[in-house]
Amino acid sequence: MSKSGRIEVPFGNDNLVIETGKLAKQANAAVTVSYGGTVVLVAVCMSKKPKEGVDFFPLMVEYQEKTYSAGRIPGGFFKREGRPTQKEILTSRLIDRPVRPLFPEGFYNEVQVTATVLSSDGENDPDILAIIGASTALHISDIPFEGPVGAVRLGSVNGEFVLNPTYAQREQGEFDLVVVGLADGIVMIEGEANEIPETRIKEAVKYAFQKLQPTREIQDKFRQQVGAEKTKAAIFRASEELKKKVAEMTRGRLTEIYNIGEKEEREEALNMLLDEVRSDMTVFEAYKINDRALTPADIKVVFDQVEYDEVRRLIFDEHKRADGRGLKDIRDISCEVNVLPRTHGSSLFTRGQTQSLAVVTLGTKRDEQMIEALDGLSYNNFMLHYNFPSFSVGETKPMRGPGRREIGHGALAAKALRAVMPTKEQFPYTVRVVSEILESNGSSSMASVCSGSLSLMDAGVPVSGAVAGISIGLVTRGREWRLLTDIMGLEDHFGDMDFKIAGTDKGVTAIQLDIKIHSIAVDILEKGVDQAHEARGTILGKMQNVISRPNADISTYAPRIVTVQIPADKIGEVIGPGGKTIKKIIEATGVESIDIEDDGKVLIASTSKESAEKALRYVSGLVEAPEIGKIYDAQVVKVANFGAFCEFLPGKQGLVHVSELSDKYVKDVNQAVKVGDRFKVKVIEIDEMRRVNLSKKQAEKAASSAEI
Repeated sequence: MSKSGRIEVPFGNDNLVIETGKLAKQANAAVTVSYGGTVVLVAVCMSKKPKEGVDFFPLMVEYQEKTYSAGRIPGGFFKREGRPTQKEILTSRLIDRPVRPLFPEGFYNEVQVTATVLSSDGENDPDILAIIGASTALHISDIPFEGPVGAVRLGSVNGEFVLNPTYAQREQGEFDLVVVGLADGIVMIEGEANEIPETRIKEAVKYAFQKLQPTREIQDKFRQQVGAEKTKAAIFRASEELKKKVAEMTRGRLTEIYNIGEKEEREEALNMLLDEVRSDMTVFEAYKINDRALTPADIKVVFDQVEYDEVRRLIFDEHKRADGRGLKDIRDISCEVNVLPRTHGSSLFTRGQTQSLAVVTLGTKRDEQMIEALDGLSYNNFMLHYNFPSFSVGETKPMRGPGRREIGHGALAAKALRAVMPTKEQFPYTVRVVSEILESNGSSSMASVCSGSLSLMDAGVPVSGAVAGISIGLVTRGREWRLLTDIMGLEDHFGDMDFKIAGTDKGVTAIQLDIKIHSIAVDILEKGVDQAHEARGTILGKMQNVISRPNADISTYAPRIVTVQIPADKIGEVIGPGGKTIKKIIEATGVESIDIEDDGKVLIASTSKESAEKALRYVSGLVEAPEIGKIYDAQVVKVANFGAFCEFLPGKQGLVHVSELSDKYVKDVNQAVKVGDRFKVKVIEIDEMRRVNLSKKQAEKAASSAEI
């Protein structure tokens, strides 16, 4: 791009500024988007030719947060940015999901979108700027793109909607909602909420849809100033004659196959039918795509299109889904808890052929996840990790680390459950939930919400309620449309929408919308919200039949955490020089850990109740001030000619003078007491230098008087 331009529009509490022509001029297009002190550079590039051997659009989206943008140097040994953080991965997905449906069908040139945070003011999240920047760069470039999209983040503070809330406002708000849309409908939604009623969610989506329009309109104006002519790229588009030919070869057979209830049998039959269609490629010699002969891969693409049409025909004409269910029917559900003997909590949730095993582990403060982000350093004590092994779909695949899909699904399930988690004050544990997907045929992320909720209750985590999730699908034909409850993999693949909503019986806790068509009208989404609410109630009922409230106690295998509050100015006494005292307490009592917060709250963790109580007494004793007249248990630590030094509180010693050892005359202190002897003492004096004088004989006299 060689043209330079600048445009701005009021957006929330500040102006949104878009500029081009100064940076990254060798890209197909590059823009900077600024809001407050936050600046994001977005560059887009396209390959010259379509990628060979693919039947999907090869879009790559990379979002990077540079720590220099916030005036910091990265932590760690290498002192530079490394693999993408979870935030970067989730934001990359946030950019990818709304722009992907807006490229022409059959467009197979590689396209890369790179968003880089150059400046961060620590108040405004760059992710919305990155979405707007990606749309703008694509819109003004020569890359085929059927946008632009507008985007907005909406929060709510004290019941009032807040556009583009700051990090601080998001923490205080009822919900955090990202909405992306075109002029005539919504393209994507992502959000979490604090058990917000469906009516409030629908109101928020409508409001956000209105407020995102200026960010879309400004891009059209910007294109008029600096836009390039769109390239006439090669498009894979099968002729109607070719589609009719494949449809004739499969007529009747597809309908029979879709009557097969089991996913594995149905897929095997479909593969056999495809092999039959492709067995003699000479049948297709008369057909061309982009002036070239057809390949078996081309026939697979056309076969998918015929399947796509058949799925819709069954739903619209026969009111029938592939597995025979009605449009609102949920597949059979089964729930179990306490399925593993030595874990802290576990559950198994199965919905049709989707199955999630959730396992809870309770840890201590030192198990918290440290997060270094542009808005500062924070600590997370609740994690949900999602694993999707290849055997869950009957495939073979190398096991690497978690991919973007796994991270995205885990983050969505974590959002859904976070609203019901207890505060650190109520439950001072670090909680990790792992969802192992053992079978998958549609909406395993929502199955993870259900299994995660069950496992938390099984672990004795005092959650405020059960959480369930469901996915609502959509199929369209012209102006006709149908909503589908609990979509399976086939309906996700050939459908137009995946609308996931999770929540409790009080309201919504997480929401996510992805589509494959250009946009969806707000009124259709509102009906989807209502349909999800109805389904969620059914699922919650089945879950609550298995476990209706959290177990009263945590697992015997989990660490017990006891707490005690000490004065903040006494923290040093408990820690000791170089941590010497706290290490001594851990060794002496056998507890696993002792953590002290800045306000003086002490957390003692141990699998042994006896050890925890012993450490608790030790810590309490360290900060306890001696009282004149009070009697203590003491132990002799040193013997001198004039008396015995005794430890009567942890870390505190006093002197029992020889005259206070006994009512009788003591000639030799070493004959009266030895190091290690234990007896009761009474505090009789604390001098100006805070030295404590003790009396053994007065303590014995007090005990005798009490007996009389």
